[in-house]
Amino acid sequence: MLHDQDLVSVQEVRSKVERAWTAWQTYRQFSQAQVDAVVEAVAAAGRANARALAEMAVEETGYGNVEDKVAKNMLNADILPRAIRGMKTVGVLREDPEKKVIEIGVPVGVVAAICPTTNPTSTVIFKTIISLKAGNAVVLSPHPRARRCTCATAAVLMQAATAAGAPEGVIQCLDQSTLEGTKALMTHPKTGVILATGGSGMVRSAYSSGKPAFGVGPGNVPILIDTSAPLAEAVEKVVSGKSFDYGTVCSSEQTVVAERSLREAMLAEFKRAKAYLCSDAERAALERTLFTGGTTVRAECVGQSPRKIAQLAGFPVPEETSIIVAEIGGVGKQHPLSAEKLSPVLALLFVDSFDAALEACEQILHFGGLGHTSVIHATDEARIRQFGARMPSFRVLVNTSAPQGSVGITTNVQPSMTLGCGAMAGNITSDNVGPQHLINIKRIAWNVKKAEEPAPPAASPAPIDRGALMAAVERYLSARGVSLTGTGAAPAPAPAPAPAASSAHAVVESVVDRFISRRSAAPAKPAAPAPCACSIPSKPAAEAPAARPEPPPASIPAPKVEIVDFVCEADVRQAIAQKRKIFIGPKTIVTPSAREVAAPDEILVMAER
Repeated sequence: MLHDQDLVSVQEVRSKVERAWTAWQTYRQFSQAQVDAVVEAVAAAGRANARALAEMAVEETGYGNVEDKVAKNMLNADILPRAIRGMKTVGVLREDPEKKVIEIGVPVGVVAAICPTTNPTSTVIFKTIISLKAGNAVVLSPHPRARRCTCATAAVLMQAATAAGAPEGVIQCLDQSTLEGTKALMTHPKTGVILATGGSGMVRSAYSSGKPAFGVGPGNVPILIDTSAPLAEAVEKVVSGKSFDYGTVCSSEQTVVAERSLREAMLAEFKRAKAYLCSDAERAALERTLFTGGTTVRAECVGQSPRKIAQLAGFPVPEETSIIVAEIGGVGKQHPLSAEKLSPVLALLFVDSFDAALEACEQILHFGGLGHTSVIHATDEARIRQFGARMPSFRVLVNTSAPQGSVGITTNVQPSMTLGCGAMAGNITSDNVGPQHLINIKRIAWNVKKAEEPAPPAASPAPIDRGALMAAVERYLSARGVSLTGTGAAPAPAPAPAPAASSAHAVVESVVDRFISRRSAAPAKPAAPAPCACSIPSKPAAEAPAARPEPPPASIPAPKVEIVDFVCEADVRQAIAQKRKIFIGPKTIVTPSAREVAAPDEILVMAER
């Protein structure tokens, strides 16, 4: 019998990955309807046990509070399933009859799901649902300090999955997880992809495992409260977000930045929201208590109540305290509270202008939160857009609490517990990760052209009806107030003195004749369009020389056409609502769903530049 805990864990990994792989051989053949039935059953079990699992998580880890952990469980057992309901992930995803391409969803296999101690039960529900929705099996690796609640959650979900027809073993959880066991899981030959949630060391280990991996960076979320914001509402949302599960969500508020003119009113609003405002001495005590080794948060301070944090720091706060607030003088190592705190402690930084506020928020993101999340509370649309464009974060939230907005509770972003931070933070994605990230797409493409086939010769222009063209030009000019006479017949020789209208008619005849002549002379290479300069002579025809002079260049301007470079489904739906066309060129990229929606109304119009 093995007694070395690492060896026990590694052996368990080998056994359970094989079991999950075997189950996946059956599950991978499930239809979309069968997969969806399993997902719905698992989600229902998560909802039914949301409170019991939340209580178990708080009891085992000591992090956060029950009510907010219930909310996080429900995010993943209720909001997430509703958001992905109807999403195609297995079998034929879409067909493009025009391009003759079929796209098929292919699951990646066994998902290695690394779970944290801060959100143990909600992360299990999240990673299990997105793995099963994508047609995969999943092996969950708990944090050692959250093993019991993690495995209990997995057992509840597995029972529901098998009752809905899933094969035994499609959900596995490591009962003896250790660091070595987790590494063995990530490098196992039959592991298809890694979902890594945890500290930066764990994420780096996932990326260096040789397997595809979705890991996320830390969050150090700046909040800009602008002078245009309703101050009381903004402060209430900041307090709601910072106090949520005692600050354990990686996207919770960390530092509020505001112009100095708001200071007194803002401090009053924080007091009204039951926040405790620290003195300078208490702030220094917090800095010594919260961090070790610079800005590394002490484990005993993570996810604790405001009263517990204050007690550890050596000062009392009222029982009803919502969060602890400390004013700081800058950003960086000299100001430790400007870092991520993983607790209900919020920093305040006041600056002299909006530009200075932008600069400070950008510095905060670079100080440990690059690519993650930023928030602005404002009603000034221009400032909101300026903030969004400048911030190096991939979730820019407006007028919402940060944790609830970033995970999709109060916004329409993809509901997710894995928030990518993009290439700037060393992550593979900047998305809120979902089932779509856990499938590969196979494309079946038919031969529709020959590589050596030359371009077809330009077609000769169709014969032009001179009379119809004359009538069209006259209608155009008449609609713009130019009075014309005549019928469009061939010009009579040497006309007698006539009104200016006859002269105008002669100009139109001349323009039409020259257009037809040029079109006939060079059918394969149309002449470049002449500049718009339609001119009507001011003198009567009788004063002109006997030989008709060459009139100034004249042409009827074509309607301005703007050819777009990219069209998605949302563009098409907007065009349908506005009853307009979308002009595309040979190089325009049109998504398959956009073509499908546009086809019935013929919204897409091919045009030449």
